[in-house]
Amino acid sequence: MKRTYCGEIDNKSINEILTVKGWVNTRRDHGGVIFIDLRDHTGIIQIVFNPDTKKIFDIAQSLRSEYVLEITGTIKKRLEGTINNDMLTGEIELIAEKLLILNTSKTPPFQINDGKTNEDLRLQYRYIDLRGSKMQDNLRFRSKLYNTIRNHLCSNNFNEIETPILTKPTPEGARDYLVPSRVHKTNFFALPQSPQLFKQLLMISGMDKYFQIAKCFRDEDLRADRQPEFTQLDIECSFSNEDDIINLTESLMRKIFTSLLDKNANLEFPRMTYVESMDKYGCDKPDLRNPLELKDITNMMSDTEFKVFKDCANNEKRRIVALNVPNGSMMSRKNIDNYTDLVKTFGAKGLAYFKIDNVSNIEEGITSPIKKFLSNQEIKDILNTVKPKNGDLIFFSADTLDIVNSSMSALIHNLGKDLDIIEDGYKFLWIVDYPMFEYENNTNKLTPLHHPFTSPFEDDTDEFTNQTLSRAYDLTLNGNEIGGGSVRIHKKSLQLKVFKALGLTDEEIEKKFGFFLKALEYGCPPHAGIAFGLDRLVMILKNLPSIRDTIAFPKTQSSACLLTDAPTEISSSQLRELSIKTSKIN
Repeated sequence: MKRTYCGEIDNKSINEILTVKGWVNTRRDHGGVIFIDLRDHTGIIQIVFNPDTKKIFDIAQSLRSEYVLEITGTIKKRLEGTINNDMLTGEIELIAEKLLILNTSKTPPFQINDGKTNEDLRLQYRYIDLRGSKMQDNLRFRSKLYNTIRNHLCSNNFNEIETPILTKPTPEGARDYLVPSRVHKTNFFALPQSPQLFKQLLMISGMDKYFQIAKCFRDEDLRADRQPEFTQLDIECSFSNEDDIINLTESLMRKIFTSLLDKNANLEFPRMTYVESMDKYGCDKPDLRNPLELKDITNMMSDTEFKVFKDCANNEKRRIVALNVPNGSMMSRKNIDNYTDLVKTFGAKGLAYFKIDNVSNIEEGITSPIKKFLSNQEIKDILNTVKPKNGDLIFFSADTLDIVNSSMSALIHNLGKDLDIIEDGYKFLWIVDYPMFEYENNTNKLTPLHHPFTSPFEDDTDEFTNQTLSRAYDLTLNGNEIGGGSVRIHKKSLQLKVFKALGLTDEEIEKKFGFFLKALEYGCPPHAGIAFGLDRLVMILKNLPSIRDTIAFPKTQSSACLLTDAPTEISSSQLRELSIKTSKIN
């Protein structure tokens, strides 16, 4: 008999004979009548075993949680007073007439759909955890997202092309995962950090429009939104510029939202330069749902008697900012101390503040430990810039650019959550006009802000600095970077200039990128692309606390798989075959 899914049965099925299959969610024995809640991925239905059907009733007495069953019976309306409004199928039940135990089960280590279960235990028994409704919903949503992406891009004449997993180590910002070669002794493959070079090679190959939902690997420290292996949507187009990729991306995001979240979604995609974003928010991925913004007061403090501010105001590598917190004057000393401890984790020495009781009365209406170091005119200048209202609080930060930006960006984020001032919904933002390089660890050595294949705005320049602008663009959503891309370098001469600016020797260039530079000599067209982190996108769209809840079998924050107990030691014979010796370092 044809299977019917548990959650799809309703009043229209009353008196029909149906077959359902699934897992025992709960079992209850009420006065000689046995009730089973049978669960599949669509929902739960109540099964009734009456003692007058003795053969299956006796079998039903042996049923336990997570037994796998096939049951045939008649759908009936529940008796008055037994209706369960918390269940989609709460008005009906199935009166069992046939029962087949497809498999038994040990008692599971935790209850399905128990949101309080320790995550390590969930990951160790992931196959049980995935039976829960939340994880089922997450993974099925992810599957629908993939289908939406593929359908949209294919309808725009894109080709889905796979690129190699075993490839050549290249410097892309993180450590590579290395794979030893048995055939080529002492040599190693690397797992790709991204398909960057291969997708550019596909443009040289004349494939015109490429996309791939690609597995990528990076050996780096983990956090809630990062995994050692992750999934990336890669897109590349020949004869395209920034606007082409941005327009394509916006059409894709509209398709995703209208298909999976809200068919009436009205999305906006404002643009902001990197400099403006850093100036107003201290980061390049601001959450526009949060109304808090930084105000730069560096210039007005150049002649102040307050040494902390004056030293920063007269140093181009430092800045002073003010952050107005609406209704913040009610904040307790303990709250302020907690926020001070937060910014100190980013290297800040402290967190100065003004409490604004009466903005019109500088003498008595403003309370602050630093007020005595500032003149009335300087305080007026600050108030005119920040424009607080009575009852507000102003936080100040004065330090190096990196410390001020990172600490105040974190403060904005935490204040937004703590004060519950973040709007609901979704807000996109394009960040454009990125610097092409930044200085590495306060040295004069340049390192790419994105990657070394990003094209500069001016391709005839002979000198690169951290002020050189690139043709890069990032898409953020609710304070998260979800995608980044650029117009690529398509001329060998320019690519060589960039490698040289990064301090690579001729030997290093040839060894790491010789094959790619050779390809650029054979008619490489102008091209541009973008890549999206799909794990992170699912996390944001589903409002999940961790990226691990978007992945079927994720790793822990220590890059371990608790389910399979990986990574693991390799036998001596396997190591000898690979010409590898290992030693434990304490």
